[in-house]
Amino acid sequence: MTAPTPRRALLALALAAATASALPTAGRAAAATGAPDGTAAAATGTVDNRFWYTHAHWLAGTHRGTAAVDGTRPGLEIAAPAGRTDYTDPHTGRKSTWEYAAWTSPVHRSTVPATEAIASWNARTPAGTWIQTELRVTYPDGTVGPWYVMGRWAAGDGDIRRTSVDGQGDGRTAVSTDTLAVDGPAAADGVRITHWQLRLTLYRRPGAAGGPTVWLAGAMASAVPDRFTVPASAPSGRAHELKVPRYSQEVHTGQYPEYDNGGEAWCSPTSSQMIIEYWGRRPTAAALAWVDPGYADPQVCHAARSTYDAAYKGCGNWPFNAAYAATYRDMAGVVTRLGSLADLEALVAAGIPAITSQSFLREELTGAGYGTAGHLMTVIGFTAAGDVIANDPNSADNTAVRRVYKRREWENVWLRTKRRNAAGKTVSGSGGVCYLYAPARPTAAQIAALRQVGVL
Repeated sequence: MTAPTPRRALLALALAAATASALPTAGRAAAATGAPDGTAAAATGTVDNRFWYTHAHWLAGTHRGTAAVDGTRPGLEIAAPAGRTDYTDPHTGRKSTWEYAAWTSPVHRSTVPATEAIASWNARTPAGTWIQTELRVTYPDGTVGPWYVMGRWAAGDGDIRRTSVDGQGDGRTAVSTDTLAVDGPAAADGVRITHWQLRLTLYRRPGAAGGPTVWLAGAMASAVPDRFTVPASAPSGRAHELKVPRYSQEVHTGQYPEYDNGGEAWCSPTSSQMIIEYWGRRPTAAALAWVDPGYADPQVCHAARSTYDAAYKGCGNWPFNAAYAATYRDMAGVVTRLGSLADLEALVAAGIPAITSQSFLREELTGAGYGTAGHLMTVIGFTAAGDVIANDPNSADNTAVRRVYKRREWENVWLRTKRRNAAGKTVSGSGGVCYLYAPARPTAAQIAALRQVGVL
């Protein structure tokens, strides 16, 4: 069963899952949303998404040694290093010298008075390279906050340990794992995030010819109200179920305890692996060579290792999971918040399964058989009555993974931001958090569904 998650409530996340060839031009996107910087944008009333992913997007902003590259999947690369720096990995103690180049986005004005922001990125990091993503925000009085590190990331773990950075704050906002949030007293005083800016730093070994490539980067800001219950959405009345592989995290209990105590806590990477394989991607035999050949479903072990956050000491860093999905051929992935089960139905109808985060008492979700402070499931379909068909990795074996949950119960435990735990204490809920992974060039129907739910 999934272990309790010791992080602050995550009230916001974001997604964009397409390249320039699949989306409207930057000018059209800006015209549709009023975005002055020409970025992809979508606002749902409580959520504001901004992502850079086209060649025109990468040409914008400020370059310090980086260059925009065109092609079937435009990106950002190192053109000429801006300098060198030493980095001592806090998790290994190893000190190394790196060349770097940096890109800073235009300042983005949030369409909502946000209380939280999450950065997301999709990148290729060959051996000897890594990237750092930072955010800084502006407050209503015009004051600009410090640059916050939102992740030091590489697809592998041979050069640096993938890590978030806790302990960052300025008295108004602070970072907890993957979330930049207005701090408690400041929120009560009306402090909000009015603007934000992103900075990407690309690193490579000194003298190397190549480097990392960033295909997509941006953030989502949100202002979701506190709520113990949410309005019920009307079911579509159409049954639809996607053929998503079924994997149980419990099959891996005790395996590789160095990654979040083994499989019992691997709901996030197990769910990620299900959807990656739904899209026809999976790790190579060479990538799985390190896994004990006696273990079933070695790709789940690989997903856990590939999403592990050495500071968080777990595999549940949400942007790290989305970035892992995007390491596969022509895949894109980020994290967002949705507003209702109707949103999920639209995605499933277009062939897009989704990973959702929820917390509940045992008696609040009929048929689960457990309670949890935070757990990820994969939504793969809906019955004609509108009940949720989910691949729940907290199952005894792969066969038992497919579950059907009552619509009203499931919608509430997923969308609420407040709940009471077994001791009667008020604690946080996820507020509709959702991972979305899709091909970098989705179909027209998939683009329409992503637009409908506000992520494109």
